[in-house]
Amino acid sequence: MRITKRTNIAVRLLMYCAANADRLVTKSEIAECCNISENHLAQVINQLSQLGYLHTQRGRNGGMALGRQPAEIQIGDVFRDVEGALPMVECFADADNTCPLASACRLKVALADAAQAFYASLDDITLEALVCDNHDLMRILQPVACGAGATAKAAAG
Repeated sequence: MRITKRTNIAVRLLMYCAANADRLVTKSEIAECCNISENHLAQVINQLSQLGYLHTQRGRNGGMALGRQPAEIQIGDVFRDVEGALPMVECFADADNTCPLASACRLKVALADAAQAFYASLDDITLEALVCDNHDLMRILQPVACGAGATAKAAAG
């Protein structure tokens, strides 16, 4: 199973917000720290805010923060919500299925079961579990400093 780039960005974005929960974070700092295009990031921010995972604030002092507590955000839900109804394989798609084996193939059932098991295993993981007491992650997800601070951070890394 391959996870889309959008879901990968969503989880990085949520982890960054959780690691910096004491303030509003900006799209540009997340893009720089997490190595994400600002255009892709903007699309994911919009989706996550519509889903209630993020609270966004516009304006000069704007930014974003988690819309829920990290302990309330299950990673399985994030994956389901962001991935949506994307078919895992062609035979899962109603409209574009050209596989001649679809009506007799037993692999489809096995793949559906595997996908359910995958999401079920992620349901046991919260955003809090990903960041809580993860000191190495917290060092990586610190705000990118300007000027001399950036040089010090680069030297430390």
